[in-house]
Amino acid sequence: MSTSAFNALGISREGLQTALGIKQSYKKREPLVIPGDGDRLLVPENLLNKEIDLSGYEDPLALAMVCSRDPEGPMALAATARLCPLGNSTKLVRGVIEIIGDTSRHELVRECLKYVTDHAFEPDSIGKVRQHASKIVTESRKQYTAALRENLKSLLDGEIAPRQFVHQFFELTEAGNLRHDIRKKLILSLLLSSSVRPSIKFLMLENFERIPKQVKLGIVSAVLKAEPSRHTEIIKEELKYIIHQERMIREGHDINGRPAPSAAQIAEKERLTETLPGEFPMPFPGEQHPERPRPAFQLKP
Repeated sequence: MSTSAFNALGISREGLQTALGIKQSYKKREPLVIPGDGDRLLVPENLLNKEIDLSGYEDPLALAMVCSRDPEGPMALAATARLCPLGNSTKLVRGVIEIIGDTSRHELVRECLKYVTDHAFEPDSIGKVRQHASKIVTESRKQYTAALRENLKSLLDGEIAPRQFVHQFFELTEAGNLRHDIRKKLILSLLLSSSVRPSIKFLMLENFERIPKQVKLGIVSAVLKAEPSRHTEIIKEELKYIIHQERMIREGHDINGRPAPSAAQIAEKERLTETLPGEFPMPFPGEQHPERPRPAFQLKP
C-alpha cells in the first residue's frame, strides 16, 4: 500500500474496512486470509515478512485489531512486530498503540508494546521485538507439530476416543496456522490409511466445512484419484455427497434438493400453525384423564 493512501491521521479507508472485516472474521471464528487471495491463510510469517505487501493489513487499525483480538499469541505478536514501526507516524497511531498495550488479551503483546513505547519507538527496540516475535513463532510451530504427533500416537494406543482425537486435531491445526500443504497431507494420510478405522474417517468428514477451500479441493482430487479399495470407495461416496449438499445449499436449496423457503414463507407458516400446550397434564391413579384441547374443532353452541 502506498503512503499516499494514508490520511493525515495515519490511517486509510482500506485499513478501516480491513479492520471491520477482521472483527467479523473473529466473531464468526473464521481464519484470516491474505488480501486478494481468499484461499491462502494469513500466517504469522506473512506479518513478519516486511517484503510482502499485505494491502489493508498494513494499516495501524487492522494490525491493532489482530494484536488485541486474535486468539493465538504468535499471530498477535507478529502483528505487534509489524505495528511497532508505525508508532511515531501520528499522534492518533501512538494513542492506538498505547490502548492496545493496556487492553490486549495477550500479556506478551502488552509487554512488547510497553517496551517500545518506553523507548520512544527507537529502531533498536523495534528490532528486538521483531527478533523476539520470530523466535516465538518458530517455537510455537514446533510445539503444535509435536502436539499433533502426540495426539495421533494417543489415538493409535487407544488412550483417547476417536471423537476427542478429531476435535483436538482440528483445534491444533487451526491454532497452529498450519500451511495448506501440510494440512492437506495430514488429512489425506488419515483418510487413505487402511489402519485408521472408518468411524474416525467419517468424524473427519463431519468437520469438512472447517477446512479451507483450497485444502478441500486438494483432498477431493487426491481421494478421487486414489487406488480403489473398500475403504477409499466409501470415502469417495461420502465426499461426493458432501460436495453435492454444499452445492445445493449455495444454490438456495434445502438438503433434499427442494427450493429453500424464504423468511416470509417461514413466518407465514408459523402464524398459520395452531399451537397446542407444550405439556399435557397427567392424571393421578384413579383420576379421569382430562380431555385434550382441540381448538380447531370446537363447535359453537
